[in-house]
Amino acid sequence: MNGPGPLGDFLQARRTRLRPEDVGLRDFGPRRRVAGLRREELAQLAGVSVSYYTRLEQGLSRGASIEVLDAIARALLLDDHEREHLDRLADAARRAPRVRRPRPERLADETRDLLRAVDGVPALVLGRRTDALAWNTLGHALLAGHLDFASPDNPAERPNLSRMLFLDPHCRELYTDWKRKARAVVGNLRITVGRHPQDPLLAELIGELTMKSPEFVALWGDHRVAPCDAASYELHHPVVGTVTVTQQTLAVARSPEQALIVCTTPAGSASEEALALLRQTSGGRAPHADNVRGPEWASR
Repeated sequence: MNGPGPLGDFLQARRTRLRPEDVGLRDFGPRRRVAGLRREELAQLAGVSVSYYTRLEQGLSRGASIEVLDAIARALLLDDHEREHLDRLADAARRAPRVRRPRPERLADETRDLLRAVDGVPALVLGRRTDALAWNTLGHALLAGHLDFASPDNPAERPNLSRMLFLDPHCRELYTDWKRKARAVVGNLRITVGRHPQDPLLAELIGELTMKSPEFVALWGDHRVAPCDAASYELHHPVVGTVTVTQQTLAVARSPEQALIVCTTPAGSASEEALALLRQTSGGRAPHADNVRGPEWASR
């Protein structure tokens, strides 16, 4: 393994965020040569040797026991999501890597039927790397009306919502609180990387965003982890103006690594009226069934 790897990076990032007073230690001097806790301080809190913890953080030890991980998690004051992330990273570090380029993600027929059934609200299906695998008419009009509706049908041209959020000016302007949305997306990407540390396409996405977006670099370096489950966002839509929607992430039973994203509004609200107007301006109906189902290879 070259470098500390995802596990070591995560441990170091969380350690540097803690101050001695956060964990009940006294800070005896105004000058500390490291940000946050020292390795020996963290090792002391966790009840492990300094040399062992150092090897773990440097990626030189892969066999941390559950008890040791529990102790380190408590010392780092990790929340439940961060603890689960730590377990996934440690488990991945134990296994010998087998890097294989994954096949393009595909939608089951049942998932396309589900997407068509919720055509009354903006909806789309995301793959595990946040690729848009399909969207309905209103979902496309609300979140990506400047793109070709059929673009998700071709794996080589599929829009990626993480890439769009950081690199597409339309998407940056869409969210009133862009930083909050960006933080949520990056936190969710961190979880995905923990689950699939050897995914080359995911690594390519992270590498591209690192090269092209300083904002992504800052958020990625923070090592926060949080799932994107449900959150409300105010949008500045170029056609219907201000719309506040709750974006909810629903699991897809037949494809557990895919997610159905639906955008809802309160009944009788101005945002509901804005979506009704958007539905009219975008055609007021679902695309032809052939377009909804996509090309034949996409559902196999």
